[in-house]
Amino acid sequence: MLSPHEFATLMMVKDAPDQIEADRAELHTLLEHQLVIFELLASGHRRPRITPQGHAVLKAVARIR
Repeated sequence: MLSPHEFATLMMVKDAPDQIEADRAELHTLLEHQLVIFELLASGHRRPRITPQGHAVLKAVARIR
């Protein structure tokens, strides 16, 4: 189960991945759960990206609300 901070970070990755610092502790948990991955940009920077599993989690929560 995700903490509220991890869930909020997952939503941020979906909506504003460039706004998130790559060293956030919540990102490490999301990586371990395979809900996000990092993609390497041409500039050499890493940007988090939501995975299909991450989309499924957000979709499931949206149905509950």
